Amino acid sequence: MKVGITLPQFSDDPAGAIAAARRAESAGLDGVFCFDHLWPMGQPGRPALSPGPLLGALAAATGTIHVGTLVARIGLLPDDVLVATLASVDRISDGRLIAGLGTGDHLSRAENEAFGVPFDAAAERRSRMGAVARALEDRGIPVWVGGGRAATVEVARAAGAAVNLWDAAPGDVASLVATGVEVTWGGPVAGNADAIAERLGSIRAAGATWAVCGWPESIEAVAEASGGLAEGR
Repeated sequence: MKVGITLPQFSDDPAGAIAAARRAESAGLDGVFCFDHLWPMGQPGRPALSPGPLLGALAAATGTIHVGTLVARIGLLPDDVLVATLASVDRISDGRLIAGLGTGDHLSRAENEAFGVPFDAAAERRSRMGAVARALEDRGIPVWVGGGRAATVEVARAAGAAVNLWDAAPGDVASLVATGVEVTWGGPVAGNADAIAERLGSIRAAGATWAVCGWPESIEAVAEASGGLAEGR
């Protein structure tokens, strides 16, 4: 199982995110990932770096680590613009992009409305996500579709994409893996390397191919936990 982290992007300065990505690469982690929000969830007074430009900077500032979205939200950009943006990052990174896609939900609706961006019905957003996923897969870019609802899983199946489950229990991961779908996991982690390793171990045992650690207190602790798993500790 590969292990990555989310980056500190709720800022108006990209320096922290770029430095964190470089530290993650030096520590031997497999990937760094960006959210796609117009502000931190529930905090409209705070800034958020746009994932497209940030990913371009990360691709240029690193050399081996995967860079990705977790997840790029359908509807914030026109679909063709989103595909072109992610394809450009993939070229800049020499094929290191992972395109996480999501439809958003009622919790993110306020962001759209505040900026005058339409928030389509869920079925329409899923349909558009499927089209974007297929366009990216056709370009050889790996895609993760965020969300475990049955209709969303079917979008992933049709596109040949993995499903990303956020903060899911290992049993939920295992149940979906048993249906033949590739599953990746993302969620918050806390504690020292031993605590993180225990959580990552349960996720690996459930069959996830990736674990993306959200808001880690220490990149080095995540890297130590990941290294311990690789060595069978």
